Amino acid sequence: MPRKIYQQLKDVWIRKAQKPGHFADGGGLYLQIAGNAKTWIFRYVSPETKRRRDMGLGPYPDVGLKTAREEAQKLRNKLRERIDPLQERNRERKKQELERAKSRNFRQCAEAFIAAHAPGWKNPKHQRQWPSTLEAYVYPVFGDLPVNEIDTGLVTKALERIWNSKPETASRVRGRIESVLDWATARAYRQGENPARWRGHLENLLLEKTKVRRVEHHPALAYSELPSFISDLRSRHSLSARALEFLILTATRTGEVLSAKWAEIDLEAQLWTIPAERIKPTGAPYTAQ
Repeated sequence: MPRKIYQQLKDVWIRKAQKPGHFADGGGLYLQIAGNAKTWIFRYVSPETKRRRDMGLGPYPDVGLKTAREEAQKLRNKLRERIDPLQERNRERKKQELERAKSRNFRQCAEAFIAAHAPGWKNPKHQRQWPSTLEAYVYPVFGDLPVNEIDTGLVTKALERIWNSKPETASRVRGRIESVLDWATARAYRQGENPARWRGHLENLLLEKTKVRRVEHHPALAYSELPSFISDLRSRHSLSARALEFLILTATRTGEVLSAKWAEIDLEAQLWTIPAERIKPTGAPYTAQ
């Protein structure tokens, strides 16, 4: 038969009490008074360590006498089951903290991925495109959803809107989603297969980008028309005309011309040396005369 708990404290006394100390209500429940603060304490002997422990139940009057007694009874029930209530609460708090730490949305993971990898991206255009394409095509669909909830349906929903109209952009966006989700998996923010992977997965759901529409390149200028074209180009007094002429004479790429710096050009030797980081695909320095 359970032992009867003799409840000793009264609300009127608690409201007026000022003397510091621990005042027993019965069954391990104490009112602790220190200065102007009054706090409920549940005192018990741990069934695991056999040591006395004090467990806070909250301040008075936020936690009233009736509520404190009810909480103390719940804790006595746990002790009868040989459960240490303080250890159980600490384990639950750690579990909740871990769950909160893992509860990252896709946008947060993408921003963290970009911050970690952007220093290694030499191409300024690449650095701009990463956040801008995610902002335009991905975040509106699942940017604010927990990263561990991103599935194939959400990925295809984001891609299908641009897959037929902007196949090259859509392909790059898919790759960026895949990279972010791989990063999130490595950081233990999600588990399982990557729903944005192409081979063996999205290739079965989306048409290959090369088949979406035929790529139409700009027609090449006939070699015989080049002299008249250059003559006409030189008659145009604009920076863009000079840049195009420079590109033709050096047989380089548009980005390399637009990013050219005077320090790279030796006028006496009539030599332009392009740094390796602006060359693709080999990455080796290139010289043009």
